[in-house]
Amino acid sequence: MPKAIHPLQVLKRPVVTEKSTMLGALNQYVFEVDPRANKSQIAEAVEQAFDVHVMKVRTMNVRGKTKRFGTRISTAPSWKKAIVTLSAGEQIQYFEGV
Repeated sequence: MPKAIHPLQVLKRPVVTEKSTMLGALNQYVFEVDPRANKSQIAEAVEQAFDVHVMKVRTMNVRGKTKRFGTRISTAPSWKKAIVTLSAGEQIQYFEGV
């Protein structure tokens, strides 16, 4: 049986890109999450961290990009991304005081 992940360790960082910013208008927010976390753990972590109600969670594993440094080829680490949909009228403020 896998070891349980503490809810505050599930969310690693918000993913702030042009596309994820546009999703904010649709009450959807994007986070990098622990690869071992499942959808219910992600929903619980977002609800605890931001005091909102989560309607849906979509997850995907993002493969690390291959980089080339001269003749040496290396790969960036793979990571897990979650798109969280909140109930109507709720929002998450990523940056305080901005």
